[in-house]
Amino acid sequence: MNALRHVTFAAGLALAPVDAGGAEPADWKVLADERAVIRIADAIDRAVDAQDWKLARSYFADRVTVDFSTLSGQPPATIASDDLIGTWAANLKGSKTSLHLRTNHQVVIEADTATVRSNGYAWNRMEGNGDPLWEVWGTYEHHLIRSGAGWKVDGFTFRMTHERGNPWVKTTPGQ
Repeated sequence: MNALRHVTFAAGLALAPVDAGGAEPADWKVLADERAVIRIADAIDRAVDAQDWKLARSYFADRVTVDFSTLSGQPPATIASDDLIGTWAANLKGSKTSLHLRTNHQVVIEADTATVRSNGYAWNRMEGNGDPLWEVWGTYEHHLIRSGAGWKVDGFTFRMTHERGNPWVKTTPGQ
């Protein structure tokens, strides 16, 4: 079965379109690492939208450098990942729902570190004070380190490019 998986993977590589920018990964291990770090960035969004805070926390190192300054006005900081997840959980709960999407991933891997840059969109909905929607667009940057437990996010930046909707939905925690 393992040999079949490698043959299937190799066939997929042979049929994959060539990157016109000339930035093709050297081998299947690099491709596997790229897929792993993209999967983590995407999985964080799914866990947050499902309000599965234990799962969301599992993707992070114990401490994380966060920069949401364009969204919150607060300066970048290095904090305990439990605090980051706790803040998200306090805001996105119960009556407040979210949908996060990302695309156009660009990955750079250097030894045991990786950076994933992507475009993102987030939608928050909560009834109770006018328009129930708030939306935001921007770019994400996840920095990851490889540990004995696999890849973990130790840096997380969101740079807002546009927002629309009811700011009350953005700033008011769900009930």
